[in-house]
Amino acid sequence: MPFEKLAEMILPREVIGGHGAIERIGEVFKKLTISQRSIIVTGRNTVKLAGDRVKGLLEASGIDTEIIITDYATEENVEMVKAQTKDFNANIIIGIGGGTKIDIAKKSAFDLGLDFISIPTSASHDGVASPRASIIKNGLSTSVEATMPAAIIADTEIIVKAPFRFLAAGAADVLSNLPALRDWNLGHRLKGERVSSSAYSISEFAAKEIINNASQIKPHVEESVWLVIKQIVFSGIAMSIAGSSRPASGSEHMFAHAVDTIKKGNGLHGELCGIGSIIAMYLHGADWMTIKNTLQTIGAPTTLDQVSLTEEDAIQALMMAHKTKPDRYTILGESGLSESAAMEALRITGVS
Repeated sequence: MPFEKLAEMILPREVIGGHGAIERIGEVFKKLTISQRSIIVTGRNTVKLAGDRVKGLLEASGIDTEIIITDYATEENVEMVKAQTKDFNANIIIGIGGGTKIDIAKKSAFDLGLDFISIPTSASHDGVASPRASIIKNGLSTSVEATMPAAIIADTEIIVKAPFRFLAAGAADVLSNLPALRDWNLGHRLKGERVSSSAYSISEFAAKEIINNASQIKPHVEESVWLVIKQIVFSGIAMSIAGSSRPASGSEHMFAHAVDTIKKGNGLHGELCGIGSIIAMYLHGADWMTIKNTLQTIGAPTTLDQVSLTEEDAIQALMMAHKTKPDRYTILGESGLSESAAMEALRITGVS
């Protein structure tokens, strides 16, 4: 039988990280295109932190640049950015922010068929380096296909200024690769789903690097930012190789999405994924204590009260989590957890 396998992998062409990395934006831009026009998508706070500086650096390199200030990652804001990008005749969209602005930028770039440059100002989750975006549609956050960054510029001097809570959440998001991989294997065994061994290995490596170096992830330390941002990039690459978010998103992310749906608590995405990872590893009969201990070492939440979530809300989220991605088979099964199973998982792991 002839070999008929076909796969597409779109990877970043430039990844620059470290102290002062943002100074390379003009050089990176010119490597990607001969265009002389760019759009920056950023927020009211991040424009002061990095947006104005990037605009100045680009214009000093002879590149006309326009800044779009936006807020939530809604369909409406994506459409607004697309319209202004077309009016300005820009060929590259640059996202500068911690999450939502980058999501808006990469979704807009995907719809327009343009390249996208990711410049994170915090490292709270792996979205800064992935080909997926979380966009609010009809009041609900949905994960959609987006453009893989053509370049990622992670300036540790900038990111270290963000509250440490964001960096801890980013580390927790990478750590959640471990239950996601178990769910992927489960889908392979029970549903015949294809597993990419390359993507699997990269994703697992990233998570284990967080475990092995958890004690080095500390506030106000640029080396800590460097350690976490590298693993975030590896997670993004794993997703691109797999052609889906499977290597980094399973039942633990479904829990996080369910909490977002019921609009309870105040947990960041990565924080909720970290708590979800403890629960998911328990459901798999795997080593949930290592996940919990690692999160505690980093300083990320491990209990519901730390994200202002009640036990009742967490149980509701666990029972409905399987519905957030019905096409993705996980340890939650096709019918979801029962109330008693959810209660027991929270009790045994000490999450509640």
